[in-house]
Amino acid sequence: MKLNRRLNQLTEADYRHLLINYRRYTDFNLLGLFRSLLESEKLNLEQQICLRDAATEVFPRFYEFLQLKDPATFFRLSTLGQELNIADERAAWEEIGRTQQRILTEKRIRHRNFGTYSKHNCGYDTCPLNGVMIRQGTRIAEGVMKFNTDRRICYGGHFDHRAEQRRRERKAWANQRNYLEE
Repeated sequence: MKLNRRLNQLTEADYRHLLINYRRYTDFNLLGLFRSLLESEKLNLEQQICLRDAATEVFPRFYEFLQLKDPATFFRLSTLGQELNIADERAAWEEIGRTQQRILTEKRIRHRNFGTYSKHNCGYDTCPLNGVMIRQGTRIAEGVMKFNTDRRICYGGHFDHRAEQRRRERKAWANQRNYLEE
């Protein structure tokens, strides 16, 4: 059976019916469900909060993984109806980063190319690279997740060696110049 409707056009009763009978629908999309809760014009704030809580009870593992897959949607859902100042917002994003790192280590995921991090999204509508698949760590990768434990990516490992070699050469040249001036 197919839903044959956009999720953001459902009413509260339709959402509740969908949460109970989601296995019957072949075109059911979990990410679309959570995003539609934010986009729906037929729901008021109280209904959105109640439906978010009901959806997280039905799909707790997906709601937690949503922090990795689409952190902006997770942030908007988790702070639904709250007035946040800049410090609260920053603390929430830091908590999302810590949880992302925990989930990655628990699931032993070594790459970070999934969800919103797998495509270029710089925020400009006119950018020709919007939607292009990107590789983690490249310069065009905008908005990639970064952790404090990450190290700088060195392609081939010879960049650090060259910098160290140049530094030694500068010091040797300066020492030789000082020796000749004496």
